[in-house]
Amino acid sequence: MAVGKSAIGQQLAQHLGARFIDTDAEVVSQHGAIADIFASRGECAFREMEARAVSRAVEDAAESPTVISLGGGAVLDSGTQQLLAGCTVVYLECDAGTVADRIARNSGRPLLAGDAMERWRTLFATRQPVYERLADIVLDVRQGSVADLAHRLEDALRRPAGTAAAAPAATKKVEL
Repeated sequence: MAVGKSAIGQQLAQHLGARFIDTDAEVVSQHGAIADIFASRGECAFREMEARAVSRAVEDAAESPTVISLGGGAVLDSGTQQLLAGCTVVYLECDAGTVADRIARNSGRPLLAGDAMERWRTLFATRQPVYERLADIVLDVRQGSVADLAHRLEDALRRPAGTAAAAPAATKKVEL
């Protein structure tokens, strides 16, 4: 949450000449504001809408090159995890310091009600192992502009598997 998935994803899609799909934006366009969905229907209903949006995006991506930005909690769904097995998954690695200013400027995140940074830390602690397990590529987003990060990611995607400065081969991750 707040690591730059949409901005980096859009930039990467432009570099690759690919389509860009933001699953949160898809949910919003079909069902209204995420905060309103949480308030009126609850997180469970939102997660169902999100899972359907991810499924449609992955299905659509089979037809043409596509960069898909998922909401931070989307990967907690087991069906979504199965869908992602056929995709190249990028984990945008960060820390609390990276996102603190962004979170402070955007109070419309329903999962961060109350002490936003403490809630972020709690959510991240739960999600991080899933992100790491699913990732084919890990991109450190602590430093660099959106354009720089998108270029680094593009380079990693174009590089033949196993030729980058990599973590141990068993992890299948490229550290950038």
